[in-house]
Amino acid sequence: MYVVELSIKLSPMPLAVQRKELSDAEGLYHHIKGCLESGQPAVLELTCEKEEHKRVSLLSSEIVAVQLYEKSAAGGGGKRPGFSFDN
Repeated sequence: MYVVELSIKLSPMPLAVQRKELSDAEGLYHHIKGCLESGQPAVLELTCEKEEHKRVSLLSSEIVAVQLYEKSAAGGGGKRPGFSFDN
């Protein structure tokens, strides 16, 4: 399972959707990245393959960052995926 995670302006919690296949996750990642690069606000509707009834629509101009990572099968207390600063 692959996760595409979005950081939203003024929101402390990221928004994440899951894709079963890497190619689908990469396609969504590149679509969102393209929306960010265009500079033109657009409404994005995202669905989650794990829970197909879930949908969310958001304005692309409110997205700060997008990341793609593979969801680990082990739900251990390890470090969260993404970029962080270690002290």
